[in-house]
Parts: sequence; structure tokens; C-alpha cells
Amino acid sequence: MSKTKVLVTGADGFIGSHLTEYLVSKGYAVRAFCFYNSFNSWGWLDTLPKDTLDKIEIFTGDVRDPNGVRVAMEGIEVVYHLAALIAIPFSYHSPDSYIDTNVKGTLNILQAARDHKVERVLVTSTSEVYGTALSVPINEQHPKQAQSPYSASKIGADAIADSFYRSFQLPVTIVRPFNTFGPRQSARAFIPTIITQLLNGFKEIKLGDLTPTRDLLYVKDTVKAFEAIANTETLVGEEVNIATNSEISIGHVAEILKEQINPNARIVTDTDRLRPENSEVFRLFGDNAKLMQHCSWKPEYSFEAALAETVTWFSDAENLKQYKAGIYNL
Repeated sequence: MSKTKVLVTGADGFIGSHLTEYLVSKGYAVRAFCFYNSFNSWGWLDTLPKDTLDKIEIFTGDVRDPNGVRVAMEGIEVVYHLAALIAIPFSYHSPDSYIDTNVKGTLNILQAARDHKVERVLVTSTSEVYGTALSVPINEQHPKQAQSPYSASKIGADAIADSFYRSFQLPVTIVRPFNTFGPRQSARAFIPTIITQLLNGFKEIKLGDLTPTRDLLYVKDTVKAFEAIANTETLVGEEVNIATNSEISIGHVAEILKEQINPNARIVTDTDRLRPENSEVFRLFGDNAKLMQHCSWKPEYSFEAALAETVTWFSDAENLKQYKAGIYNL
């Protein structure tokens, strides 16, 4: 699919910027949909090498606006839809914005893709739609449990995507990454939160609940799975996990990082970072059998190697200064 014209929404964000960079390196013609702002900021794309950025067509807009989405979709063959509000604590505060962006925004993408007869549409879901695991490893048939407004909005987005496949034969695949981490990730996620506090020399590392487990996947492996799925016709109309078939607790990861960066630091519980009890997802452990069966994909990075590369990136002073480690980021 070299030189295929692709649209990446949420290209200015964490996974979106890595996916955009990767697709450019593979020879795709990439149009990057970035959130419009008066600062003319393209988010993490601004940090890419000039020779990479020069190959990207930037489109600024808002996925909540169907008119701009329709313009962005012109001439596109494959859509990677990643634009979303993703912070769980902020969804308690502003649930309306999650419905507008995640559900209505996805609807706008689907409508425009249908109008323009796009060849493939990948809608990005989240492992949070499963809630706390009822059985493990979690496969695509696991029940959906809306344990936060964020999760509910993504379940809604997935459902509307599935309906467009069933009703209009739109070639949609629902892509469900588990807990992706790596360079450029927001400090609202627990790994950047731990690393940035440690690198800033904090003696007390503030975290929420340490007991939940997560299936941690390196972002460079995640984006390769996206491309593999887009090139696999047998996954049209399907939901597919991107996972590692493993789990590790937040507390264990915190101890590993503490030993690597500052063994004298102390981990403390910050009650402001605790989710309501019935909202916390205590166990995520994904089944990637479907992905591997259809795509022959497997993670290339070990957890240890991925974590080391992530710490190295955050250790760069220019990168670290972009994070406000002392402020709890919803």
C-alpha cells in the first residue's frame, strides 16, 4: 500500500504522532488531522525531524465539526481514527465533552468516510471498554462494562462504528489497544507520572491505587499493529485487540522505575488520584490471538527494553521540561 493516501486523526497526540511518523517512514502519503488552536501548534508533530514533518500534509480542525471532517476526508483511501478525549478523571468532571468528541466525532468520521467511499476505516477503541476482567485473558467477546463516562463514550463510539459496517457495508475495523506507553505519553498516564516525578528529584512519588494490573504495550509495537490491521482484509467488520497476553501491577512498575532512577524515593498514595471504587478497572490482561492469527503480528520490544527506551526519552531535559510533574493532571 506504498503511497496510499491516509488520514490520521489525533495525529498531534501520543499514539497518533507515532503512527504518523511510522506511516511516513513506510512511504505512505499522510494527511495529519490536528486539533485547531490559535497557537498554530501541531502537538507532538512539532517535535518530529524536519525531513519527516515536510512529508506530512497538516489539516487543522475539530472532529466535532462534520464539515471540516468531510473536507479532511477528500481523496483519502485509509482512515486511522484516533482523535478522542481519553483522560478518565476528566470524564467524571466533563462527561458531555466525551460524548461530543468520542461519539459524535466518530459518527462524523464514519459519515464522511461513507460519503467519500473510503476503502478502510480503523476506529480506535480502548481496553477500558471491558472494565475489570471477568475472565482472562480478555478476548474480543468479553462483555463491555462502562465503569467511567470515558469508557461509556468509547463503547458508544464502537457501537456506532459497528452499525455502519452492518448497515452500510462501510469497511470498518475496531482496533482496541491495551495499555500503550512510551515517549510523548501524557502525564495523566501512570508511567510518565512516575518517571517525571522521579527525574525531577521528588522524594515522595504520588500515585493512586497500586494494585490494578495492566497489559503494557510499547507504542512502536502498537503502531505497527495498526498498519498490519489496515492491510488485512479478513479483519473488516471485526473488533481486534492489540495486547501482549501479560499483566503487571502499577505498584510493581513503580518499584522497577524507583530502583532504576532513585531508590531512595518513597511511593505514597494521593487520594485525589484514586478512582471511585466501582469505577476503578482492577485487571486488564489482553488476548492477542485474533490479531496474531490474522496478521502474524507480535510485539518486537520486551517490556524491559521498552521501559528503558521510555526512561531515556524522558531523561532528555528538553523533553522533561514539557511536563509539570508537580501538578496532578486530570
